[in-house]
Amino acid sequence: MRIVQFTPGTGSFYCGSCLRDNTLVRALRRQGHDATLVPLYLPHLADETSAATGSPLFFGGINVYLQQQSALFRHTPTWLDRWLDSPRLLRFAAARASMTDAADHGAMTLSMLRGEEGRQAKELAKVLAWLRQPDHRPDVLSLSNGLLIGLARRIRAELQIPVVATLQGEDVFLDGLTPPFNTDAWALMRNRARDISRFIAVSQAYGRTMAGRLGLPTGEIAVVPNGIDLDGFDCATELPPPTIGFLARLSPAKGLDRLVDAFILLRAQGRCPDVRLRLAGAQTGADLPFAQRLQARIAAAGLAREVDFLPNLERHAKQDFLRSLTVLSVPTAGEAFGLYVLEALACGVPVVQPADGAFPELIAATNGGVLYDPNRANALADALAALLHDPRRRDELGRAGRQAVREKFTADHMARAFAAVCAEAIQQPSAP
Repeated sequence: MRIVQFTPGTGSFYCGSCLRDNTLVRALRRQGHDATLVPLYLPHLADETSAATGSPLFFGGINVYLQQQSALFRHTPTWLDRWLDSPRLLRFAAARASMTDAADHGAMTLSMLRGEEGRQAKELAKVLAWLRQPDHRPDVLSLSNGLLIGLARRIRAELQIPVVATLQGEDVFLDGLTPPFNTDAWALMRNRARDISRFIAVSQAYGRTMAGRLGLPTGEIAVVPNGIDLDGFDCATELPPPTIGFLARLSPAKGLDRLVDAFILLRAQGRCPDVRLRLAGAQTGADLPFAQRLQARIAAAGLAREVDFLPNLERHAKQDFLRSLTVLSVPTAGEAFGLYVLEALACGVPVVQPADGAFPELIAATNGGVLYDPNRANALADALAALLHDPRRRDELGRAGRQAVREKFTADHMARAFAAVCAEAIQQPSAP
């Protein structure tokens, strides 16, 4: 089966959906499929060998922005478009601008959701020209997330191929848009949902959430849990000192400030007097002021030497980081999945997560952690303290979680389930 996967790139930092898509395409290839990962907006960045090597980049972020701002750039010559899509230029721009900040791009989001009716219609025409070529024409086109739904209508109509779309975190982005862009974007998403042959949610919980918000029957959304490539995810050979870890984007959306508050409380009360805190994950220029405020709060509590900030780790450094932890916690709300849970468990590190979003089903499926009530004051600190003081329980959770990841959440498990959904979509009528 020939599958083309469209995935937005970040240009300068690792994101969970980018890593998931890269792992998926690599696993599909191992299983004999002709799978291609094509980056959109910015160059693709992965912490393992990139599956996008040799692929063109479409909807370059600079071109998309300029076409949104001026009709002049909707008719520029090919040579200029190619220059503006230069990976080096895009990386330079991505490192110096918040090109992926939802709050600033309401109008552009609406335009992209309108697809062939939007201001970036010229970019969609380039995609179609590439897909029409015999060497590139897929059996199925896969969109990394629902925000790309505007591409589906014209592609399905002209190429007569199915288009599947993964659902993973769209609600956070769209709800973060300023009014009236947020409500208008949701209305467009519901209208364009009929253009998708099959939706794929990364968890049962998020599938239910998006079914409600898109006005779809829950049964119309397939569920394919994320999986990881286990290479390098090994347990620590020596017991680390008591350490709480965080592995996600270093931003308020991921609950980092709540974890810092819990850590400060544990130290101030003397409940875990020797515990340290290690914070790792993606960090952009837009995240830096938040990190600096947290560092000031930590310093004011006299704990600056007990906390490590480790942004933008490479794969091997990330794995070393995980092995340095006693427990991991990312206290975010409404998470669609949480790839970091699998990564921690693969290293035998148990997790403490809020009873919210996809976490209850992940903990039920792995037995690799504990849940706490996010609405109860100090519940996170209490759950962390209980686990830090119970080495036998930590060992049980870590071993159970590690085994479950190997049995249920590998890259190959994900790829087989994903390919099955694509095969079903091919059997459906090709026209919307």
